[in-house]
Amino acid sequence: MTRALSAGALRGTVRIPASKSQAHRLLICAALGKSGVTLRCDGLSRDIEATMACLRGLGAQIDTENGRILLTPGTGGDGQLPCGESGSTLRFLLPVAAALGRTVTFHREGRLPQRPLSPLDEQLTAHGVTLRSEGEALHVSGQLQGGAYTLPGNVSSQYISGLLLALPLLPEDSMLTVTGQVESAAYIAMTEDALRQSGIVFTKENNTYHIPGAQTYALPQEVQVEGDWSNAAFFLCAGALSPHGVTVEGLNTASSQGDRAIAALLREMGAQVTVDADSVTVRRQTLHGITIDAAPIPDLIPTLSVVAATAEGETHMINAGRLRLKESDRLTTTAAMLRALGGQVEERNDGLIIRGGRLRGGTVNACNDHRIAMSAAVAASLCDVTVEGSSCVNKSYPRFWKDYAALKGDAL
Repeated sequence: MTRALSAGALRGTVRIPASKSQAHRLLICAALGKSGVTLRCDGLSRDIEATMACLRGLGAQIDTENGRILLTPGTGGDGQLPCGESGSTLRFLLPVAAALGRTVTFHREGRLPQRPLSPLDEQLTAHGVTLRSEGEALHVSGQLQGGAYTLPGNVSSQYISGLLLALPLLPEDSMLTVTGQVESAAYIAMTEDALRQSGIVFTKENNTYHIPGAQTYALPQEVQVEGDWSNAAFFLCAGALSPHGVTVEGLNTASSQGDRAIAALLREMGAQVTVDADSVTVRRQTLHGITIDAAPIPDLIPTLSVVAATAEGETHMINAGRLRLKESDRLTTTAAMLRALGGQVEERNDGLIIRGGRLRGGTVNACNDHRIAMSAAVAASLCDVTVEGSSCVNKSYPRFWKDYAALKGDAL
């Protein structure tokens, strides 16, 4: 779908939907327990629905009603796991299915069949699992065995999270060593939080986890999924371009979500940022370029790039090579978005250099990437923007355009 957006600053207050990152983890923990769990979850996205569909394929019963997900653990299921384009769903549930000893088939869509699984797949096959890729299908069989596992910390935090979710299920004790520099550490911390909330015991010495086997997941009967900082970032960045300001409600300001760094980054760029108990307000002041390390917050780079394109001086996005392995090659698609709107940007192998100035407007192809589509909408705070493929926001934030229109003072 093509959507034309007229120039105009956003203003007002929006309540952000539930964190899909936390929802993935809590859904899996609930499905691995023995008793029913209710998740209070404000808003479902295509990725969350993919995780629910896969858990049904593993035997869980899941219903939704009035902002709640009602999950009853079970065994059986048909073993068909439609993970869509959700990398989190695949990388979390691949080791979990193997730990359960299930023969399953993951059905992948979009770029997901081309996105890497190494070295997670090698660790799984070294511990008793058979993997066979056949086009969009990934066939999994065998029984995962406990023991010593090793993963690098700079490839994907999702690999580490997947093993942390799976290894407590095995009868044997296990050890997981994470080598080198750990990127996206906050996402691993979110997994650790979900494990502790589920009663799972582990110890961590430096970057080595010691995980006793034969554990049972036991989430509380009712759990709240907190608001999504990754999605809040789009409206907070729009606030940084607005003289009126934007307030985002429903946020846990002490969250483990790494993308809550958006508030500090916008403040560093010169925006006025006010943090309250469960909300953040951002308003435009004189903006200037900074250096942004993308390693811990890769999902923030497209929308921060829009702010950078309007700031004084240069902004350097560094350590951003992993963005090339997302729903699109996000370094290339972010640079293309800025150029299409009249911005000045230099693409490098692992980053971007953005020279601030004035955006004149234009047409942006979202390249089936939800974060590119929503970032282009942020740019419409200052210039006319046409977004081709705007419906891809359903992957993470289905009501984005409705919330955007409300802040713009428009009717859908």
